[in-house]
Amino acid sequence: MSKKNIAVLVSGGGTNLQALIDCQKEGMFSESEITLVVASKPGVFALERAEKAGIKGVVLARKDYEDIASYSKALTETLVNADIDLVVLAGFLTIIDEQVYEAFPNRIMNVHPALIPSFCGKGYYGLHVHEEALKKGVKVSGATVHFVTPECDAGPIILQKAVEVKHGDTPEILQKRIMEEAEWKILPEAVKLFCEDRITVENDIVIIS
Repeated sequence: MSKKNIAVLVSGGGTNLQALIDCQKEGMFSESEITLVVASKPGVFALERAEKAGIKGVVLARKDYEDIASYSKALTETLVNADIDLVVLAGFLTIIDEQVYEAFPNRIMNVHPALIPSFCGKGYYGLHVHEEALKKGVKVSGATVHFVTPECDAGPIILQKAVEVKHGDTPEILQKRIMEEAEWKILPEAVKLFCEDRITVENDIVIIS
């Protein structure tokens, strides 16, 4: 089991990043560690979280690049040059193309705030996911950690955790409960499994050893 370098990609406050930092401090990832945080815009609070934890933070602002291809090329080069083994999307809301996926096959993870294949795909992000779940009247929702592929939210599922939907929930209340009870638990757990070389993918199905 070799030491892995982890990069976390962020676009906002970085609550999932903080969950990962906390678990790292507790020794959950053994020798592996978060060595880089990449933000898609300057001034986001996630960069402050990285700085406080002593992790290098860089800004790759989408607006500085003319198109998705040139942005994706710059991001891929940044990750490769930093000798990154695992890329974690933690509230990263910028579209990237196949250049990144091809450079890191089954090495890019995302956490989605629903039980895929429910409430996922194009347009399902942030509060929209929880608004739709409440509109449907589902009794459980939750979170999914999956590998990222070019098709939105369609990559192999690594871990899922269900969370109860309660009468009177608002999208904001449900979002907070899913973060606390699911996202902040299964995202670090998935990273731990990867670092321990316990994940294999066969026919788009994740097998955990």
